[in-house]
Amino acid sequence: MAKRTESIPVNNALLNVITPMGLNFTRNTLTIGENKGKAYGLIKYHQDPDYGWLSKITNIPSTIVSITFTPTDTGAFIDTLSSTIRLNRGTAESTKDPLTRQRAVRTADNAEKILAQIDQDGESVGLMSVIVMPIARDDQTFVKVCRRVESTVAGLKCKVRVLANLQREGLKMLSPFYGTNEKVENITQRPVPLSSFIGGFPFASSGYNDGTGYYFAKDAAGGLIILDPWIRGGDRTNSNFVITGTIGVGKSTDIKHIGLSEYMRGTKIIFIDPHREYRDFTLNLNGDWINAGGGSKGKVNPLQIRTAAKDDESEADNLYADDGHGMGDMALYIKSLEIFFSLYIPSLSDRQKAILKSEIIEIYNKFNIFWDTEIKKLKNTDFPIMEDLHVQITEKAKEQNNPYQKDYDDLGLLLRDIAIGSDSFLWNGHTTIQSDSQCVCLDTKDLQATSNNIKSAQYFNLLQWAWDEMVKDPTQRVMLICDEAYYMIDPNVPQSLMFLRNVSKGVRKYEGALGVISHSVVDFLDPKIKMYGQPLLEMACFKILMGTDGSNLKETKELYNLTDAEEELLASKQRGQALLMVGSKRLRANFEIPDYKFEYMGKAGGR
Repeated sequence: MAKRTESIPVNNALLNVITPMGLNFTRNTLTIGENKGKAYGLIKYHQDPDYGWLSKITNIPSTIVSITFTPTDTGAFIDTLSSTIRLNRGTAESTKDPLTRQRAVRTADNAEKILAQIDQDGESVGLMSVIVMPIARDDQTFVKVCRRVESTVAGLKCKVRVLANLQREGLKMLSPFYGTNEKVENITQRPVPLSSFIGGFPFASSGYNDGTGYYFAKDAAGGLIILDPWIRGGDRTNSNFVITGTIGVGKSTDIKHIGLSEYMRGTKIIFIDPHREYRDFTLNLNGDWINAGGGSKGKVNPLQIRTAAKDDESEADNLYADDGHGMGDMALYIKSLEIFFSLYIPSLSDRQKAILKSEIIEIYNKFNIFWDTEIKKLKNTDFPIMEDLHVQITEKAKEQNNPYQKDYDDLGLLLRDIAIGSDSFLWNGHTTIQSDSQCVCLDTKDLQATSNNIKSAQYFNLLQWAWDEMVKDPTQRVMLICDEAYYMIDPNVPQSLMFLRNVSKGVRKYEGALGVISHSVVDFLDPKIKMYGQPLLEMACFKILMGTDGSNLKETKELYNLTDAEEELLASKQRGQALLMVGSKRLRANFEIPDYKFEYMGKAGGR
């Protein structure tokens, strides 16, 4: 028997003692371990700064900022201001140069304004010192950050300089374990009124942070957006999200980015994938990729009764109603079967639908399934299949004394394909989908060459299976991502969209979330189904609106009351750029995705 060996974890604390992080200082830069930095000091401030001016400096990405404010004697500062006013007024009167006169007048006016604040309003004055240090691992990024610091400060009409030969002292000023440094303060300290310091909002933070969760995107200022979709409260009543945008703007990339982040947190992910964009992604996560377009392991028996997505009590238009048989699983599921057959065979008449419903109830009874049967105790093989239903109907069509013989004969002909014909590979048989994996992809790409009726019916069938998975364990977080959700939309069968609406409302009662992804908003807002499609797009707490144009842009603007600036953002159709809505808050989001995530995304869509 081989000797069992155990790996010893690395003791980082001991490692830091034995081989401490290296520090190296040059004239204008410094090196901290593998990071390169440069200490800057502000040596001149704008005479009349705007509110929040300091926050623009403190929120520059990849920088460390230190601000010290030391109260000083007001009397000495007033004397200095008085001298400045007299000097500049004299210069303005004596000079013949227009530029010099203009500058002198502006300086004197600003000094008088500050003098009034201090002398009449009793405002405090202090010496402020601002140190900024860009820091980055590679030279290319480091140069970019340094340029951004210099351009940001210049844009505020301030002046910054490198602390030449004082990089060590600059690092000490920035460090929480050192105090102020006299040499650095002699260069950077400037007298400012307290209002300029406080009105600069130095502690204001850009971005959006839930306090928990994961990196989602960056905002317009480069601040991090950290979201936890599972936080409820205030204007966030669910964990659902909607992603819209034209082809090629990065929807699939964002979906995989969100999916991978949720996977790392232990959430179960279920994809309904019409275009085979998530196969590699699923396999890279050791998940289950299931060919639901005719594969032997991807069959979902439409006649297998599943848990229904019940109506919300506050809903005016109910999908389910008590037909006198109670509101048990069988009674509710028969309504779902009506939707399924309406999607598959739109030409069914009301008479044929009534006969089909009666025959479905009878076939269930033959298999000892009744209104009060507890469905959860049954196995997949305990349910009838389409061939059983077809045989029962065709036998009754042969009965000479059947008053509805013609209707039965027509119905048998219509159901021939699904039972023994070309569509039987999809729906005739017991359910074979079985997955306990944390990531599941239901692929329907093989149905792309088929009619929209078949695609819509299978999409609805898979959605019911996914809903059953979501409610199986109320403690397990499950995120269902419906890509190209417009396949669920049929203006002539609005009940399919009502089912999706019920799912979006019902998941909040479990640890579930629904993601609806579509490049077409117009399909959801068709007049025949707008009353169901519009709430589906509006109810989600998280909305990622990406680039689009034409009628989609027009409908999106009206639906979400977009401003002109938000409309321009969507019209620009920049890849990775989006308008992000978190509850009632709106942010411009830039999806800068870490390189390691692309290794999981595979070769199909979303890279």
